[in-house]
Amino acid sequence: MKQQLATLCYVIKDNKTLMIYRNKKQNDYHEGKWNGLGGKFEPGETPEECAVREVKEESGLLIKNPRMHGFITFPMFDGVKDWYVFLFTATEFEGELIDSNEGKLEWIPNEKLTELNLWEGDKIFIPWLFQEKFFSAKFNYRDKKFIDYSVEFY
Repeated sequence: MKQQLATLCYVIKDNKTLMIYRNKKQNDYHEGKWNGLGGKFEPGETPEECAVREVKEESGLLIKNPRMHGFITFPMFDGVKDWYVFLFTATEFEGELIDSNEGKLEWIPNEKLTELNLWEGDKIFIPWLFQEKFFSAKFNYRDKKFIDYSVEFY
């Protein structure tokens, strides 16, 4: 069984969240979707270190004190691996946005986030990031289609 550890981080400022529209990478599994920033762990990284590095690489922003809100298991998400994703928000950062090689960066009003072309499951878990509870969830997809989910709140 192949497994992939990853992070997703939602950078928040003035009631807006930084999202990336994935439209630049060849063979991008997420092409045409809006996503938070993040990616795969490098050897030896903590979830926080991965989130900080990925946000810096994808946006140019250096986040501080990322806050973990939950953990999501995506069994065989890409048809190859089980993905285990740590979810963060960050409200402290410095730097200027870069022209990302992954897609178009845009500050989206929080109340409009779930109106974007997101993965179906993202519309369910993004509101959880604004609650005070920690979550552990499983989102099932097959052939890029959302099937169902389960969640525990702590």
